[in-house]
Amino acid sequence: MTELLTARATGSRQVVVASVPSGHVYVRHLAAEDESQVRRLPDPDPADPQRSAEQAWWPPVMLDPAWIRAAEFDVFHLQFGFDAWSPDRLHEVVAALRARRKPFVYTVHDLRNPHHEARELHDAQLDVLVPAADALVTLTDGAAAEILHRWGRAAHVVPHPHVVDLDLMDTIRARHVASSGAPRVGLHVKSLRSGMSPERLLPTLLQFAAATPGAVLQVNGHRDVLEPTGARYDEALARRLRAAADDGLVDLRVHDFMSDDELFDYLASLDVSVLPYRFGTHSGWLEACRDLGTTVVAPSCGHYADQGSVVTYEHDEDRFDAASLHRALQQAVAQPGLGAMTAGERRAQRAGVAAFHVGLYRELMERTRRSGG
Repeated sequence: MTELLTARATGSRQVVVASVPSGHVYVRHLAAEDESQVRRLPDPDPADPQRSAEQAWWPPVMLDPAWIRAAEFDVFHLQFGFDAWSPDRLHEVVAALRARRKPFVYTVHDLRNPHHEARELHDAQLDVLVPAADALVTLTDGAAAEILHRWGRAAHVVPHPHVVDLDLMDTIRARHVASSGAPRVGLHVKSLRSGMSPERLLPTLLQFAAATPGAVLQVNGHRDVLEPTGARYDEALARRLRAAADDGLVDLRVHDFMSDDELFDYLASLDVSVLPYRFGTHSGWLEACRDLGTTVVAPSCGHYADQGSVVTYEHDEDRFDAASLHRALQQAVAQPGLGAMTAGERRAQRAGVAAFHVGLYRELMERTRRSGG
């Protein structure tokens, strides 16, 4: 992690941030637990911009140039939500910010959008946002190096904060007893993103479970993927999983979207969680596992290995190495809790992350003031 800025610029007035979005868990945990220096505007309701949307923030109203021209804020901070925006529309957003001389911060979460099968649109979006931002933030050294290589711009590297609420981390962990030689390995197929390829991994996962005494392969998936009436039904994957379950090789669990509590309890029940991504950049799922003491097996694509201690296997758009996955599984079950962080460690990390953002916002405001903004 690069050295964090300190809040040192313009006085102590509360900074008002237009955060896109505001209600996302990552953004909520950028704030200090006793936040007093920053006020992030609530997400306007897409159906009525005069109301807060709370968690229903998409499509983000704050990316409307008309909203930018009319709203009162000090700093504009883009995180997510522009997936469907054209580059021309993003140019309009940047122009509206420039016209009002509002500092623009962009946190580069995705260098390859996990929802887009082709990369061209996201690359074009980044070609607008990365050069235009007054400051760039990203989550890993690897991502920062890629940004420097592609655009010649330096990005601050600030770690992903906790995902599970701090007061729940120890409580959830305490519900589950650590494995004693009978590991439970989880593969979550949920609502399949373009960047996921769980079917590539299944044969190796099945072989590993069969060859490991007491091991259980648990596969969870959403009804929309694994039931015939689902909007995204994947017949081949569903048949393969149900056949394996009928043969007693898989603990298959098909369900609707989990609540946060259900998801965190599920992750804590696993010894190992396998990420089936063939492309992507960073992972909130990985961070939730670190909160809950679950070892992560992550692909070599993206920058997952830079987020924290994981066991890596070879997997990207062009290649999957089954032998490397088998080795990674062996290493993972031998290292329970790899990369885990305690609530105390996460609390200290969050304080540092929050201090960085306060300092960055104030520094940009002061720079704008000195330049006559």
